[in-house]
Amino acid sequence: MQATVTTKQAISVDAIKNELSTRIDAACFSAWIAPLDFEISGNCLIVRAPNQFTIDFVSSTYANVFNAVATEYGMNVRMCVANIAPVIRKTANDNNTQTYSAPVINNNDAGDFDSFISCEENAFVLSACKKMAAGTATFSPLFIYGPAGCGKTMLAECIRSASVGNTIMMSGAQFVSEFARALHDKTIFAFKDYCRNCDTFILDDVQVFSGKRATCEEFIQLILDLRNAGKNIVLTANAAPSNLSGIDHRLQSLLASGLVADVVAPSRSVRREIFIKAGVNEKIADALAGRVMADGHVISGVANKIRAYCDLMGETVNETIIEKLLADTLKKSKSPIAMVKAMCEKLGVSYDAVCGNGRARSLVLARQMMMVVLKNVTGMSLSEIGSYVGGRDHATVMYGIDRIEKLQQSDLVMSAQIAQLIEEYK
Repeated sequence: MQATVTTKQAISVDAIKNELSTRIDAACFSAWIAPLDFEISGNCLIVRAPNQFTIDFVSSTYANVFNAVATEYGMNVRMCVANIAPVIRKTANDNNTQTYSAPVINNNDAGDFDSFISCEENAFVLSACKKMAAGTATFSPLFIYGPAGCGKTMLAECIRSASVGNTIMMSGAQFVSEFARALHDKTIFAFKDYCRNCDTFILDDVQVFSGKRATCEEFIQLILDLRNAGKNIVLTANAAPSNLSGIDHRLQSLLASGLVADVVAPSRSVRREIFIKAGVNEKIADALAGRVMADGHVISGVANKIRAYCDLMGETVNETIIEKLLADTLKKSKSPIAMVKAMCEKLGVSYDAVCGNGRARSLVLARQMMMVVLKNVTGMSLSEIGSYVGGRDHATVMYGIDRIEKLQQSDLVMSAQIAQLIEEYK
C-alpha cells in the first residue's frame, strides 16, 4: 500500500513540474524552478528552496502560476526554506547541498588611480570611478563604455583595488561560463548567492551577453537585487547601452538607469606621458606620440618593448634605436598632418584651404570627411582632430562628423570614398 502511495505521489509531482514548465519561460524554469524541491503532503504542495532570497523571488514572480497549477490538482501551495540539517534520501546523484567555487582572479596586476594617465576628456569618468570606489556614489550602476584599448578595464581594476569591503569582479565571458556551469552542476542558487554577497560588483565587457537570453534574464535580476540592496555596480562595454546589439531592451534600459560615461582613446598628451614613463626622453616621446596613434593596447605594447630593451640591454634608447626597435609599428603609422595632406590631394583641395576659414561647400565637405577618417583611424580626441584641420573646436568637429555619417547613409559614393580612405590609412 505504501509503495502505491509513493508512486502516485511521485507521478503527481512530475506532472505538476511538467505543467509548470509549459507556463514558464524555459530559461527561467531551468534557472529558478527546476532546482527546487517539490513534495506532496495530503492536499498541500510543499516547495522548498535553499534560502529565503529564492523563496521571496519565486513567490513574487511566479505565485499566480503555482497557485493556478496547484488548484487544478485540488491542492494548496506552501513555500519554505529547506531544512539546513542534512537529510539522507535514497535517490541517485543527490545534490541538495549546493556549493560554488568562485573563479580564481589574479589581483597582482590590479592598478590604482595614480597609474591611470588621464586627459581632459576623461576627467568626468575618472571622477565618477573614484567616487564609486570611495563608496559615496549616489548612482548605480556606473556604465563605462569606449573603444578597445581606451582604458575601460584598467578603470574597473582601479575601482576594485580602491574599493572597501567585499568586491567581486568578473569578465562578461566569465559570467556566462560560470552561469552555464552552475546550471549544469545544479549549483545555481549558490552561484546567485555568491554574486549577491558583495559590496561592489564589477563586470567587464557586457557586450558578450549578445544573443544570450538566459544570461540576460539572470543578469537583469542580479542588477535589480544588488541595486535594491544598496550595493555598488560597475559595468563596462564597447558601446553605449542603446547601441549594444543582441541585448534585451529591458537590460539596455537598466544599464542606462545609473550613470553612463564614455572613455576616449589615449590623447597625444597621454601617449607622450606613457612613453616618458617607459624610459625615453621628452623629445623622442613627443615624436612617438605623434606617430603611434593606435589603441591603448598597442601603445602599451610599444611602451613594454622600450622598457624591456632598456632593462635587457642596459642602455637608454635614442632616435636610431627607436627606428629599428619599432620598425614594424612606425612603418604602419602615419602622422595626422601627413594623412591630412595626402587626403587633400585625393579630394582635390589644398591643405592651406582646409586649414583656413573657407566656407565653400566642397571645401567644407572635404574637411568634414577628413575628420571622419581621422576619428576612425587614429582614435584621437575630437579636440585633437580639430587641431589638424585648422584649429577647429570640439563642437565643430562633432557637428562635422555627425553630418558626414548621416550623408553616408544616402550618398553611396561618399560612403565608398571614406571607406577606402580609412582602409588606406589604417
